[in-house]
Amino acid sequence: MSLDLPPLGIGTAPLGGLFRDVSEQDAADTVAAAAAAGVTYFDTAPRYGHGQAEERLGRALPAVPDAVVSTKTGWLLRPGRTVVPDWSERGVRASLESSLDRLRRESVDILYLHDADDAADAVRATAYPAVRRLRDEGLVRAVGFGMNHSAPLAAYVAEYEPDVVLIAGRFSLLDHDALDTLLPLCARTGTAVVVGGVFNTGLLADPAPDAMFNYRPAPAEQLARARQCRAICAEYGVGLAAAAIQFPFLHPAVRSVVVGCRSAAEVRDNADAFRTPVPDELWVRLADAGFVPRGLLDVAAG
Repeated sequence: MSLDLPPLGIGTAPLGGLFRDVSEQDAADTVAAAAAAGVTYFDTAPRYGHGQAEERLGRALPAVPDAVVSTKTGWLLRPGRTVVPDWSERGVRASLESSLDRLRRESVDILYLHDADDAADAVRATAYPAVRRLRDEGLVRAVGFGMNHSAPLAAYVAEYEPDVVLIAGRFSLLDHDALDTLLPLCARTGTAVVVGGVFNTGLLADPAPDAMFNYRPAPAEQLARARQCRAICAEYGVGLAAAAIQFPFLHPAVRSVVVGCRSAAEVRDNADAFRTPVPDELWVRLADAGFVPRGLLDVAAG
């Protein structure tokens, strides 16, 4: 893939009202803070707030002239905040055209087929040929798949060798699922990997009693594990968020990490965490405690 991906990006699901509302001003301030921090990659989707995240991003992007933008397709918005899957060429193209209108752009850098876990036949027949044509037409620069499950994503990489994939929540300090098949496969095919969900819906940002884990209240076992991880990081003067954001880069296939932000303060905190030095000794200590697969350290070293 010729596209240079910034290593840190902003996920815009919170700007669409994920879990709680975000004001127009906070949304604008979030994008402005990202630009001020040198963070220029923004990931969005029509399903984030039924188009709201794209609209808000589109209004704010003129302040970020060098922005790299990814959005998603495969689902069409309908009245009443309903969403329907449509993997036809017409549906894929209509979804992108609507996204471009909301984003106020003539093209985007990356177009992901979104949550196509159970649509393999339709992807093969219509959807993937459609996104490749959109790439050929210059409406997108790179194409791939974005989802929350490693196994179907690995199957798509094996069949199509796409430019890029986004895996959310399956490569974190608490979940190593993507390491089994997906990441080694992407390393072989040259498919760039973007990792989302590094906080597993917030638990690894702040393991508070009311923290969420994978979109649900955190189970006691996972809450205890996150607090153990935080305590180990503290021994080395490193915040838990810094280790969580930087962990995916231990694998060479990972090109970028996107973190959801709903305020300028969250952007600044995450940018600082991304830039915090993490000593090699901490990764070894986390491996001893089971938060980092031992073999991953060998991959990173080699």
